[in-house]
Amino acid sequence: MSCKYDEKKRSDAFMHLKDPRLLKEFSYINGQWCDATSGRQITVTDPSTQLTLGSVPAMSGVESARAVGAAEDAFPSWAALLPQERSVILRRWFDLLKEHKEDLAFLMTLEQGKPISESRGEIDYAADFIEFYAEEAKRPNIENVTSHMSGGEVEVWREPSGVAALITPWNFPCAMITRKAAAALAAGCTCVVHPSKETPFSATALAELGERAGFPAGIFNVVTGEPDEVVASWTEDKRVRVLSFTGSTEIGRLLYQQSSSSIKRLVLELGGHAPFIVFADADIDHAVKCAISAKFATSGQDCLAANRMYIEQPIYDEFTRKFVAAAKELTLGRGVDDPIIGPLMNENAMLKQEAHVADALGKGAKLLLGGERDPLGPLFYKPTVLGAVPENALIFEEETFGPVACLAPFKAEDDIIAKANDSDYGLVAYVHTRDPKRIYTASRALQYGMVAINRTKVTGAPIPFGGMKQSGLGREGARQGLEAFTEIKYVCRDYA
Repeated sequence: MSCKYDEKKRSDAFMHLKDPRLLKEFSYINGQWCDATSGRQITVTDPSTQLTLGSVPAMSGVESARAVGAAEDAFPSWAALLPQERSVILRRWFDLLKEHKEDLAFLMTLEQGKPISESRGEIDYAADFIEFYAEEAKRPNIENVTSHMSGGEVEVWREPSGVAALITPWNFPCAMITRKAAAALAAGCTCVVHPSKETPFSATALAELGERAGFPAGIFNVVTGEPDEVVASWTEDKRVRVLSFTGSTEIGRLLYQQSSSSIKRLVLELGGHAPFIVFADADIDHAVKCAISAKFATSGQDCLAANRMYIEQPIYDEFTRKFVAAAKELTLGRGVDDPIIGPLMNENAMLKQEAHVADALGKGAKLLLGGERDPLGPLFYKPTVLGAVPENALIFEEETFGPVACLAPFKAEDDIIAKANDSDYGLVAYVHTRDPKRIYTASRALQYGMVAINRTKVTGAPIPFGGMKQSGLGREGARQGLEAFTEIKYVCRDYA
């Protein structure tokens, strides 16, 4: 494995970075910037322009295992630090993210395509997790339990699990790493990180800032490459004690199966299929505003995106008219120009939009807006609204992950709750109503890990993020996010 740093490998696309050293076209293992021994590279492109931005090494399973070895070697000393000492290092990491916010956002927009204002928001979001867990690191949970045995003294401790493998997606390439890594590092674990091959530069920039913050070698490793080569060894490696993944349910299920032989702890944040329910007593204008945000943020490429919009019959026509009018105002463009909607990530995402729209129209839905690619480029899809979508449409069964909104009327409250729950997914549900009793009953009845009432934004560092059913296992954020990287040890002492 060649470990080096070569200034000439930088891409001209990033010439506007104030700190060019944030662009790293390497993996980061055991405190060193590394190329693949094979010399193989993965090209990274700008989804807005299809132009090449640069490349990162396609690491092999051998190099991936070497990163685990580095993390394992670093674990005893990192876990042995006082929690306050880990907190200080994490706080420096937080400060550096805030200091370099503009560069990090620009880098993310180029590789991911999202509007620059959304990228700035993600950097703040990512930094919040580091700040939160820098504080939580100082509050290890030690429980004193009243002994049930005469002469025995009982305690329950939480100890760091060991090496944590973190596998992150392309839609939130910075925040999904810090949400996992800050919790793991605060708990005393060490990390091996595999970012999406489509957005690796946000991950390597985080490693660069971690190094500046004082990360000891081996506690935070970033291994780029094809997931089949990098991650496969982690699922089978007994040295990896926790595996945390954000991505599709299909891949999560595969990782679950592959990890069975090593019996490791899993935290899986998987797909969503969010219902957005608007009752007739809701504030329609506010509901429309929230629905636009819930559907079109991150170009719809968000597991929290509203995928099924159910509107009570008496207000269906008014809501639909206002929603279509608002959608017409959405701007489409390159992320650096700060539109409302940027490009999709890849051609597969584009094909899914086209397939879902064609299927819905073929089954009787009405095309109210959009429904086609935009001349801006091959990955730009016009904001699309489908009305009167039938329940047997694919878009009511699958996560669209794009800027296609589907609306359908409903008549009875019990019926719509049943429809909302008739899904393998259970990540988030949105409800708009001003009836206090309905707020309570709907919140209780909906089989979702998170329920948003009369609002869209629900996430943040202090809340336990996660879903039910096929939407995953465990929680990220909050105290529960740190506990996911710990083991419980029961100690019973007798001084006789």
